[in-house]
Amino acid sequence: MKPTQALAKRLKRLALTTKATNKGYYKGTGTGSMGSHTKHGGYVMDWNKVRTYVVPANLDTFKLTPFVTKVMKKTIGRFEGDPKGAFSGEAYLRKWKE
Repeated sequence: MKPTQALAKRLKRLALTTKATNKGYYKGTGTGSMGSHTKHGGYVMDWNKVRTYVVPANLDTFKLTPFVTKVMKKTIGRFEGDPKGAFSGEAYLRKWKE
């Protein structure tokens, strides 16, 4: 049995997964390796492959700021009177029943 043409067109647009291909396909996460595995089960770091981020020298006099404010009002929690805070099951059930 073959799918209809309309259904087959939709199937082709989906992301490629390991279940939709033959064996030997490994998608991975795109992070890359930072070393190599040894024959004894260990891992040896290759420091030439490790990513290093260099901070600019004049960062303290830089004019641009991140999109986070330095002045922020105190946020009021929803579980103020409870000593356990948001981890209290009783407070959760009380809110759920309201």
